[in-house]
Amino acid sequence: MTHTPTAQPKLFDRKALVANRARRQLKALFLHEMARNEVEDRLLLVNRTFTAPAVVTPFAEVWDAGLTGSLAGAKLVPDDDVLDLEPGAHDLVIHSMGLHWANDPVGQLIQCRRALKEDGLLLTVLLGGQTLQELRVALAGAESEVLGGLSPRIAPMGEVRDLGALLQRAGFALPVADVVPLTAEYRDLTHLMHELRAMGEANALESRLRRPVPRRLFTRAEEIYRDHFATEEGRLPASFELICLTGWSPSESQQKPLRPGSAQMRLADALKVPETKLPE
Repeated sequence: MTHTPTAQPKLFDRKALVANRARRQLKALFLHEMARNEVEDRLLLVNRTFTAPAVVTPFAEVWDAGLTGSLAGAKLVPDDDVLDLEPGAHDLVIHSMGLHWANDPVGQLIQCRRALKEDGLLLTVLLGGQTLQELRVALAGAESEVLGGLSPRIAPMGEVRDLGALLQRAGFALPVADVVPLTAEYRDLTHLMHELRAMGEANALESRLRRPVPRRLFTRAEEIYRDHFATEEGRLPASFELICLTGWSPSESQQKPLRPGSAQMRLADALKVPETKLPE
């Protein structure tokens, strides 16, 4: 059954996002390369052979060369609102670096679950809430001073706990979420902004400001950035946070949590330590 995205307010302007991504430069896609490396490393730790993989990605060129191991022969799928995935066709689905731009992230995950066979694996990598935290602070301070208010400039991104809960909402079993923090350094604010455009990660918020702003806004933003975050060498650090989500399509063969009160041994006995009662 095809998933139809639910009607809800649009956070992102899909047309602007597509236009931003069309201006990407392959040399700037280092976050996507790191996401692919992270996926490949994690698959090596899974004691399972996958024969029908699919990869959901905005940039197929990052994935379409030299796919081996569990990803050999993977179907590459754009991260459109409706994913080109057949129900029950895959035992492995990778959703890479697109979920943070989804207007309906739970819907995207549900589509991935429906595309999985029983006991199939989903592995998702996306940008998390600490991404570009320094730039957020600098732009917010500059806009307050120069324009007298704030406008949406950097997309809101989920925290690891909230994103892990999305897996459960989408019906996945054994959900796991963890974080890979990264930091890149730039010579100045212009260098960072150009890099973000080359990544295809420029502002695509539906409510973004659509008129020119005075140059002094970015001059002041760089001053704030330097005052608060510059390294000893005078470079500007930029935080990126890759969040990795793992879940399995439900199966009767999977481990189930024990019922409360069904334990056969006290924890203190199992650990061979004395039991200490809590104070009243």
